[in-house]
Amino acid sequence: MSRTRTRSHPRRTRDHTPPRLRTRTRPRPRSRMRTALLAVPAAAVLALLPGTASAYPNPGRVTGSVVTHDPSMIRTASGQYLLYATGGGISHKTSADRTAFSAGADAFSARPSWWSRYSSVPEAWAPDISYRGGKYLMYYSVSSFGSNTSAIGLAGSATGLPGSWSDYGTVYTSGSGSDYNAIDPNLFVDDDGKWWLSFGSWWTGIKMIQLDPATGKQLTGNTTRYSLASRPTGTKAVEAPYLVKRNGYYYLFASYDTCCAGTGSTYKVKVGRATAVTGPYRDRNGVAMTNNGGTPVLESHGAVIGPGGQSVMKDADGDLIVYHYYDGNDNGTPKLGINLLDWSSGWPVAY
Repeated sequence: MSRTRTRSHPRRTRDHTPPRLRTRTRPRPRSRMRTALLAVPAAAVLALLPGTASAYPNPGRVTGSVVTHDPSMIRTASGQYLLYATGGGISHKTSADRTAFSAGADAFSARPSWWSRYSSVPEAWAPDISYRGGKYLMYYSVSSFGSNTSAIGLAGSATGLPGSWSDYGTVYTSGSGSDYNAIDPNLFVDDDGKWWLSFGSWWTGIKMIQLDPATGKQLTGNTTRYSLASRPTGTKAVEAPYLVKRNGYYYLFASYDTCCAGTGSTYKVKVGRATAVTGPYRDRNGVAMTNNGGTPVLESHGAVIGPGGQSVMKDADGDLIVYHYYDGNDNGTPKLGINLLDWSSGWPVAY
């Protein structure tokens, strides 16, 4: 999400108008979810390629604790869904069926002491949870509102449950002299076992560094900071990267425009693809994501306002896009959205 922001929810508010472009406030179903839609022929799904508001699907049905921002979700070996999101010591929810969600304790009952160097507010943003090498890993962000004085942290856990996380300290930082913002991390492991961390919000956009799998931190043998997406003209509003590889291509999802403004939010999700993990990423029309490019995946429609802060999760019934949106029928309350993705056109289409 935009990382220069003003907040209205105890989660995160950031404003990414460089160096204070904006302010924001930010408080991220089961296998058979949307069963009727799963039976829709591929041709019908492809006919819904984004172009008009009516082409975008409503979120799948979720119940219970659904107020969220920047969700990242994983399914454990036992079949339980763990979801972590912005707010507090990183907020936590669980679900047995991907429909009914229950709120749990924060990931960190005691905030790591280093957080205070980057924010006076004891909360973290935009966690990214994964399972690697026999343990759960969580990258997350700590930042000062309205600035790029920010840090990406890393924690590990044997169970992935609240209270079990050991913090490993900072991974990457930014400050007032940086042209990037070290927030919104996403871990991606390529087919060769190389680890990559994408991140960024506003300023000069989405960046990537290579990590050492042994430490989860930057690889000392490669200190290059790659640029994946940016908006060199007009607004600088691009953030929240998420990478997947499908059908021989690397796909970069990102959130564009204004988050965390309730019903005034203009957030949206776009995507580009590349043949190499470091890019260049281009949209369906061939426009580079480093030059304002991006093919829409989700945008505002009806009461679903400002969808973004997305992650992508592979489940038994296909890929899911997990995100937050502002409910126009509920005073702009930020809520959890989940949809399946269809890839048959070579591009992700939410349904």
